[in-house]
Amino acid sequence: MQAYVYKSQRKAETYVYLAARDDFERVPGPLRAQLGELRFVLEVALTPERRLAQADPAVVRANLARHGFHIQFPPNAVAAAQADG
Repeated sequence: MQAYVYKSQRKAETYVYLAARDDFERVPGPLRAQLGELRFVLEVALTPERRLAQADPAVVRANLARHGFHIQFPPNAVAAAQADG
């Protein structure tokens, strides 16, 4: 499975993975608004062997298959959300 990765220009260390290049319509409008401009950074093959630095590739593949996108938030934001929850 191919993934197209974009960096949010408004939210530091926040990335959007898309199943199809430039298919921003898959990302809900309110979320797109929060992320601001998205700049293309990488095309990557998400094979079962692929490892990602800050995301579980199986979760990314599942989100791409189900929703057409996956959001990768900064590690400190994820830890803070888990501590609050």
